[in-house]
Amino acid sequence: MRDQALFVNGTVGVGKTATADALSALLIERGVPHAIVDLDALRSAWPAPAGDPFNNALELANLRAVAANHLAAGARVLVLAGVIEDAAAVRLYEDAVGSIPLTVVRLTVDPEVGAARLRARHREDAAGLAWHLHRHGELDAVLASAGVPGPTVDTTSASPRQVAEAILAMVG
Repeated sequence: MRDQALFVNGTVGVGKTATADALSALLIERGVPHAIVDLDALRSAWPAPAGDPFNNALELANLRAVAANHLAAGARVLVLAGVIEDAAAVRLYEDAVGSIPLTVVRLTVDPEVGAARLRARHREDAAGLAWHLHRHGELDAVLASAGVPGPTVDTTSASPRQVAEAILAMVG
């Protein structure tokens, strides 16, 4: 497998984290040194600055450091789980991962299946569930019209491992 960063992109409830974990398992089976980077964790800070409600600048700054450290430690593949909302932002992530090429893979899911996943995840958090259910459709529409280049994989009826296998078959 070639050295690269795989950006697993998609709306909330689509299976980005589960897919990243499944990609990791497959890469371990293949003996490929890699690292998983949950971009939500890299931008998790409160309050977000005015004009950057999702802390994207912090996410990118942290990704630069984390990617450099993982690559210096021997990772050949970086698996990034997060969201790129517009095609122009792809260049920012390419710069952040440094010397390896970046491939963005968009995950999609049937809205009802995505909503069911969110209900299971937020069953004890009514406010969080309401926000995520609203954001699911909103973000899916943004991503559908964003024009971010790269393949798409439907997660509706596939297991995370099947999704990960499909991704690796596409990007080698």
